[in-house]
Amino acid sequence: MGIGGSIILIAVGAILAFAVHVSVGWLSLNVVGWVLMFAGLFALLLTLWFWNNRRRPVAPVPVEPERVVHERRRTVTPAPVEPDTVIDERRRVEYQPPGADI
Repeated sequence: MGIGGSIILIAVGAILAFAVHVSVGWLSLNVVGWVLMFAGLFALLLTLWFWNNRRRPVAPVPVEPERVVHERRRTVTPAPVEPDTVIDERRRVEYQPPGADI
């Protein structure tokens, strides 16, 4: 609800409790005003309590340095290759501006 809503509840409750002297059937607007004021006061205190908890500084927790564990890599023996087999062929492509002769 927040602080603004709580203050509005308190103000409307005070108006109904102190300024209006009307009974509507079985409902007393005086009692409704007091209930609204207490609800607004409760909401205001609850909001302030949550805001106070949110602003509390947090104590830093010491962090242990990470332990890095290196795994030993397994050595892989290459497969036998026939002498005339091409394994990898790479091309180098250079950019030629338009209109340039090759």
